[in-house]
Amino acid sequence: MSKCAVVVILAAGEGTRMKSKKPKVMHKVCGYPIIEYVVRTAAEISESLPVTVVGHKAEEIRQYLGQRVRYAYQSQQLGTGHAVMIAQPFFEKIDGYAVVVAGDTPLIRSCTLQQMINYAYEGRYDAVTLSAVLDDPTGYGRIIRNEAGDLERVVEQKDATEEQRRIKEVNVSAYCFNIQPFLSSLAKLDNNNAQGEYYLTDVLHIMKEQGNKVGVFTAGDPDEVLGINTRVHLAEAEQKMRQRINRRHMEEGVTLIDPNNTYIEPDVVIGCDTIIYPGNVLEGKTIIGEECILYPNSRMVNSVIGDRTQVQASVILDSEIGKETTVGPYAYIRPGSNIGDRVRIGDFVEIKNASIGDCSKISHLTYVGDGSVGKDVNLGCGVVFVNYDGVRKHRIVVEDKAFIGCNVNLVAPVTVREGAYIAAGSTITEEVPKDSLAIARARQENKEGWVEKWRMKKKGEGDR
Repeated sequence: MSKCAVVVILAAGEGTRMKSKKPKVMHKVCGYPIIEYVVRTAAEISESLPVTVVGHKAEEIRQYLGQRVRYAYQSQQLGTGHAVMIAQPFFEKIDGYAVVVAGDTPLIRSCTLQQMINYAYEGRYDAVTLSAVLDDPTGYGRIIRNEAGDLERVVEQKDATEEQRRIKEVNVSAYCFNIQPFLSSLAKLDNNNAQGEYYLTDVLHIMKEQGNKVGVFTAGDPDEVLGINTRVHLAEAEQKMRQRINRRHMEEGVTLIDPNNTYIEPDVVIGCDTIIYPGNVLEGKTIIGEECILYPNSRMVNSVIGDRTQVQASVILDSEIGKETTVGPYAYIRPGSNIGDRVRIGDFVEIKNASIGDCSKISHLTYVGDGSVGKDVNLGCGVVFVNYDGVRKHRIVVEDKAFIGCNVNLVAPVTVREGAYIAAGSTITEEVPKDSLAIARARQENKEGWVEKWRMKKKGEGDR
C-alpha cells in the first residue's frame, strides 16, 4: 500500500447556497461537522498532517480542528486551482504524490482514495482524477477518455455537445498528483475564463500538454462523491451516512428493527445481539453492551450501557449504567451519574450527578441529585433529594439496605445510615442512625363531627 506525501483539503468556500451564517463544512452530518469526516479520511491515507485551505469564517474552522491539521488561508475565493496555489508552500519541496480533496465530501472513503493512489503508482501516472458514473450527471463536468482509456479532457456541462452530455462518467473533485510535475503545470495556470477563476481541472489539461501521463480512476460507489452545496444535499448525505453506519452495526450482529428511523453517530459502539427499536438516538462516544434492548424513543449521549440492560423512552447523558438494569419509561439520567447492576430506574425519575448501588429500586416520580445511594435501597414514590440551599449544592448519602417511604424530603447535607427506614411523608434534616425508623411529620389529629358543624355553618351564612 502506497501512502501519499500530503493531503490538501479545500474548505475555503462560502457555501452561499446553504443560506447559512456558518461555514458550509461546519454543518453536521450524523452529529459531526462535514470537515471532520474528510480530516479523518485524510489521516488514514497519509502520515503527515493534512493541509486545510480555509477562507470564509476561517476562525470557526480553526477552533474546531485545532492542531489536527495545518492551515493555508485563501483571502479571496478565486477557484480550486488558486486554493492549491495557496497551499503550495506546504509541499513544494517534497517528492511523492499529493491528494487534493474537497472539504464538502463527507462520504468519500479512505479505501477509495487509497485505491486511486495505488492506481497512480502502479500505472506511473503523473495525475489521476477521481470519477463516478451517475444516473443523472447534470451539472458535472464530463470525463472524455482517449483510446487507451486515460483522460483526454474534462468538458464542463455548459461547454459540452449533446453527445458529450449523454456521457454519465463525471469529474468529482478529488485528485492524485505527482507533486513536482504538478507544480510545474500549476505555475502555468491562468484565469482567462468567463468567471475569472483558476480551475484545478485546467491543470490536468496543462499536464497533458507537457507530456505527463494523466489517468482516471472510477469510484465504485457514486454516493461517495456527493458534494454538499445545499440543505437538500446535506439531508441526502445524512441519510446515506446513517445507512452506512447502521449497515455496519447490523453486519456486526446488532438488530435494528427499523434502520431508517434509528440514528447512530459514527463513534458509537454496540455489542452483539442488542436489539434497537425505532426512534433511538445514540450520540458521541456512547457504548452499548451485548444483549441490550433499547425500546423506542430514547436518546443516549456519551454514555455507557452495560450488558442486558433495557432502556425505554428515556434520556441518558454522560453517564454510566450497569448490567441487567432497567431504565424508563420517561427517566432522565443527567451528566455524572453512575448506576449499578440490576437497578430499577422507573418512570419520571431524574438522576443527576449521583451514584446508585447494585439492586436498588427507584421506581417512580423521584429526584436524586448530588447524592450517593447504596446497594439494595428502595426509594418510594415522590422522594426528593433537596440538594440546593440557594447558594450551593450539597450531597446526600443513603447507605445500603435503607428504605425510604413515599413523599420523603431528604434535606442536604444529610446521611441515612445502613438499614434505616424513613416513614412516608417525612422531611429529614438530621442523620438517621443504622437500623432505626425516622418519622418527621405532623401527628394526625381527627376532629369527630367537624364536617357536619362546618356544613351547618356554611348553610346558615348562605341563608342571610
